Amino acid sequence: MDKLKFEEINLSDEIKKAVSDMGFEEMTPIQSKAIPKLLQGMDIIGQAQTGTGKTATFGIPIVERIKEKDRSLQAMVLCPTRELSIQVAEEIKRLAKYKKDIFVLPIYGGQPINRQIKALKKGVQIVVGTPGRIIDHIRRKTLKLENINMLILDEADEMFDMGFRDDIELIISKLPENRQTIFFSATMPKEIVNFAKSYQNKPEIIRVVPKELTAPRVEQYYLELKEHMKTEILSRLLDIHNPRLSIVFCNTKKKVDELTIELQGRGYFVDGLHGDLKQTQRDKVMEKFRTGNIDILVATDVAARGLDIDDVDVVFNYDIPQDEEYYVHRIGRTARAGREGMAFSFVTSKDRHRIKVIERYTKTKIKRMALPTIEDMEEGQVHLLLGKIKREMEKGKLEKYESMVKQILEENFNPFDLAVVLLKLYFKRNRLSEHVKLDMVDNKAKASGEIGRIYINIGKKKGVSPRHILGALINETGISKKEVGDIDMYDKFTFVDIPLEYTDMVIRNLNKKRIKGIRVSVELANLRP
Repeated sequence: MDKLKFEEINLSDEIKKAVSDMGFEEMTPIQSKAIPKLLQGMDIIGQAQTGTGKTATFGIPIVERIKEKDRSLQAMVLCPTRELSIQVAEEIKRLAKYKKDIFVLPIYGGQPINRQIKALKKGVQIVVGTPGRIIDHIRRKTLKLENINMLILDEADEMFDMGFRDDIELIISKLPENRQTIFFSATMPKEIVNFAKSYQNKPEIIRVVPKELTAPRVEQYYLELKEHMKTEILSRLLDIHNPRLSIVFCNTKKKVDELTIELQGRGYFVDGLHGDLKQTQRDKVMEKFRTGNIDILVATDVAARGLDIDDVDVVFNYDIPQDEEYYVHRIGRTARAGREGMAFSFVTSKDRHRIKVIERYTKTKIKRMALPTIEDMEEGQVHLLLGKIKREMEKGKLEKYESMVKQILEENFNPFDLAVVLLKLYFKRNRLSEHVKLDMVDNKAKASGEIGRIYINIGKKKGVSPRHILGALINETGISKKEVGDIDMYDKFTFVDIPLEYTDMVIRNLNKKRIKGIRVSVELANLRP
């Protein structure tokens, strides 16, 4: 099935406008296959990785089907973690931007429950939450379930791994039978499929598993960074490598426009290309790129289709693409006609797993690269300068400049001092002084790295496993999965390693809470067993 554009399916004008504001140009494979069926009210089991647009896949039908004048709870989304609950709720809010009477609430552990109860009393049509906190509200009777007509389980395999199966069954047993039930999972083990089918009505299984692709021979690197650092790191790499032509790929039209303006403000010769530009505008941008009037093109995947340019030295994935096929097409823009090429991908914490998926399906290794420092930039600039000096010396025709140097030396200046001053002016002109700020901020932001250890008075004899402990930590305290270290379980107690800076907060939020129905006591552990 070909990918659809959002305007090709029957969506309200409010949704189409919201999607346009978010900068999406066409549907991803999972959206093309699933949204039309979900709009018809069908139950589905969808297999799709994170980052493939699945939140909008179920978010759009939710927003379309909500009765705006009815302030009762009509849709529930279950997520494995606090972070995902917040992220999903925010995206649904963006999709409902032009529907003024739709209210979305994320509910999760680690946030005062009274604040959530107060919000629920005002009337909320969509709840996005973690199983533990959803059950808390069900028991308190603060969630009114009788009008729910849509249930979505996001990242079902992750929830099963974290020990939430019993919680999910309990929640489903409290919901109306006459509802639409939607499961999304990155993997599709039999346990998930059989579980889903037992709670669904003739579900259709939709699999969007990327094809195995072979990437072209390009030097491929990824850099781990925070979102706000991307433009600065891009600038550093541009200044270090000084590519003749480069393409910077973004996932949305909005980001293309924003980044183009930022880079122009930094003095680069750059223009943007995306689907909203008229054909005459696109032709004008491409002509400037081909003739060298601009040396950086910022583009979306759709706009870059059909580009036939052989001289691109470097490709930057400013945003990680939504599927592996896009990644291969992007980096294939360089290393053409037997030339060498490089590709750099910017990876934030939410994108980290995507690099592994891309490696697996492209059968290539993407090397991790440290963030470039000021010293790296200086070294790169020196290397580029030496190359330029050698080429100019080989060309000759330097008489004009020789007379200028002789004039300066006649005033008794030291030749070494003259060379040093010229280098200083060269580097100042090449923007090195503009790149200091980020390093200063980064150094301050570095954590101490010290590890703390907490004691929990529950162990194997109560039928608890490490995944139950992990699930409770994530959902009751709000720390991320990657912050949790070793979980050492014994018959009657458990020790967990976490960053020292979080120990007080974890003890405060997890103490007296329930893990697999058992109230626990949590305290700081002084000694390892």
